[in-house]
Amino acid sequence: MSAAVPSPYPPDSTAAPLRVIAIVPAYNEEAGLGDTLRSLLAQDTPFDEIIVVDDGSADRTAAIARAYGVTVLRPERNLGSKAKAQNYALAQIVARPESDHPDLVVPVDADTVFARDYLTEIQKPFTDPNVAIAGGSVLTRHAHTIWERGRLVEYLTGFHFYRQVQNAFDSPLVCSGCCSAFRLTYLVEFGGFPERTIVEDIDYTWSQQIMGRRAVYVHAAVAYAAEPVNLTYLRKQLNRWKHGYFQNVRIHWRSMLQRKKMLALWVNLSLFSIIISPLTVAMPAIWLLNGHSVRQVTLWSVGADLAILALPLSMGIVQRRLNPLKVLLSVPCFYVLKMINFWYDMKCFVIELILVPRGLATGLHHYEKGRSDDLDVRAGAIAAVQPVVTPPSVPAPRQRIRHESEPTTAPPTTAPSAPNRGEYDLDWSIERWREYLHSETTAAIDELNRELRSISEDCYPQLWRAT
Repeated sequence: MSAAVPSPYPPDSTAAPLRVIAIVPAYNEEAGLGDTLRSLLAQDTPFDEIIVVDDGSADRTAAIARAYGVTVLRPERNLGSKAKAQNYALAQIVARPESDHPDLVVPVDADTVFARDYLTEIQKPFTDPNVAIAGGSVLTRHAHTIWERGRLVEYLTGFHFYRQVQNAFDSPLVCSGCCSAFRLTYLVEFGGFPERTIVEDIDYTWSQQIMGRRAVYVHAAVAYAAEPVNLTYLRKQLNRWKHGYFQNVRIHWRSMLQRKKMLALWVNLSLFSIIISPLTVAMPAIWLLNGHSVRQVTLWSVGADLAILALPLSMGIVQRRLNPLKVLLSVPCFYVLKMINFWYDMKCFVIELILVPRGLATGLHHYEKGRSDDLDVRAGAIAAVQPVVTPPSVPAPRQRIRHESEPTTAPPTTAPSAPNRGEYDLDWSIERWREYLHSETTAAIDELNRELRSISEDCYPQLWRAT
């Protein structure tokens, strides 16, 4: 673990080790599943079992998983969402003798990679028996495309400032679904991973806090997530996230105000910022119409934004030991991403909080991944898709896994190790960044034009019919 991010939880040599099972829901995930399993198998504290739920994949997902020696479960048909796939595995776990039940289950997205000490760190809050869920810090796994670089800045501000403030008041807004640990007893008592909304992580995080239990953000535990590589898949991801967020606001808002007021404060501040965001977007134009020069408006806008971003980005750069120049060069990409966020905030706010309660719309209930299943699409976008490989030597799970036999594909014999804290693929020269930003900006403008036309064709008719 990086010395820059000390753990707030002192080691307890008297505590019995927790039994932990990882659940990896996977649908057509052959592109990144090998990297995910490698990082899980290479943990300093090994998992007792790793379960991959092959949710009706049409590619080599199952064969790759079995090549790593993990348990593979496959439903009779595609279940249609991550929460349902996780519940399928949970039912298999709970059906075992009680002595074989784990203390924690850790759902892991099939494109997410853990730092080596992730499991060691994420277990520490569970010495408090009232902790129901704990989530770690998320960083972007790649930073090649304009969307990934925008998400890099978004994660640095979100996880390295706002999430820490929320946790200091014992009310984190969400424990991220790609890498959180759940106490099994509370999860089973709740009925499993919630399926009533399109985002189960927010639903469970809020539900447990409203019930009087604790959710904890563990800043020292770091996971690296793959982000959408183009606007098409970014739209799908944001559409799901925003619909799910407002679905949870609709479900939990009243009970949150009554039983978890600090969490309600963060949610209300978020809603307030969304409501006033059209004014924020229009403010530069208002200033221009009131006689201010373009230079003045630009300086005020840039200065205000940099003042807001300075502290969170500085904390992220120092704590994760990132190159400050490379992060600053990603800030313009953040503003492109911010405009896309603005559209989906507005659209989903209207649909889920205004139209759905009045019976004028049904909301979103169909789960769509925010990335392509096609290897060629990913390779074309980031120009780097690593082959699936198996490490020559990794710590074996503490409990030997038994699974049904199936012909497996022999993997290569070498592999890179799991990422260390502070590793980042942003080490480009200034010249390369200039060339790339120029070409990427041109391509992004063309892509934005195409996608905005598509958004208009998809969304405006829906809102028109609903009203």
